[in-house]
Amino acid sequence: MRFEFLGTGTSAGIPALGCTCAVCTSIDPRDNRLRTAAALRFTDPDGNPRNILLDCGPDFRQQALRSRLARLDAILFTHNHVDHTFGLDEVRRYNAVQNAPIDIYAEPPTLDFLRSVYQHIFDPSRNVNDSFVASLIPHPLTPERPLTIHGLHITPLRVHHGRLPILGFRFDRASGLDGGTGLQPVPIDLTAAAPHSPLPLAYLTDVSSIPPETYPHLRNLRTLVLDALRHRHHPTHLTLDQAIDIAHRIAAQQTYFVHMSHDLPHEETQATLTPTIHLAHDGLVLE
Repeated sequence: MRFEFLGTGTSAGIPALGCTCAVCTSIDPRDNRLRTAAALRFTDPDGNPRNILLDCGPDFRQQALRSRLARLDAILFTHNHVDHTFGLDEVRRYNAVQNAPIDIYAEPPTLDFLRSVYQHIFDPSRNVNDSFVASLIPHPLTPERPLTIHGLHITPLRVHHGRLPILGFRFDRASGLDGGTGLQPVPIDLTAAAPHSPLPLAYLTDVSSIPPETYPHLRNLRTLVLDALRHRHHPTHLTLDQAIDIAHRIAAQQTYFVHMSHDLPHEETQATLTPTIHLAHDGLVLE
């Protein structure tokens, strides 16, 4: 099991267009941040390699080439914003390579948004020309209703992006779940079982608040991935201090911040954090 940060930047990306600040002109490659996305890369119970994508933003093609993403088995969408969805047209290449459709998972409003934006994909009969479009199988998600994809147990979680309800996700190994239901991960000895695995892992990007009903699903984590935009208040994202407070409350073994703006220089900011809290960076792999 490998968890790869494909992008760790905010919606504008870093360097931001037209900006000459110290972070946007930095020579530290960790300060270059494509739009936030991630990939889970693992072997399924039958021994087949699998890749699950978390969001598919406008930098997806560049991210996939850089990480040598040779196949794509599923996409999980957190919400419908442009920086998390506007790379979906690129996945058609994987249809050709794999000769199979790709499963996509999202809440119904996000699936409706995708159908509206990508009419050429979801209603190809309306296309004037018979062109090469992606082949996708949509699946609706419901918060706290778990599912299994290629042997990986996934629990969608409700979080808030300002006034917009969106999804985060918890990922578990099968043996770490209560009775195989996925409803509540049971306490496991994280130091004894698969000590180098990033699981159990929770992925919470574009978060401004976490509702009380979600916190029980964030117990016993080895890895927490959490939104941390900047120092100043923002109506739809956590500040760095707010993210640190939530990280301490959840108390995962390791926490990694994502969706960062150019207000957070990597080296300088990392020096202020405790040993269990980190700024993620593009290309970072947890395994």
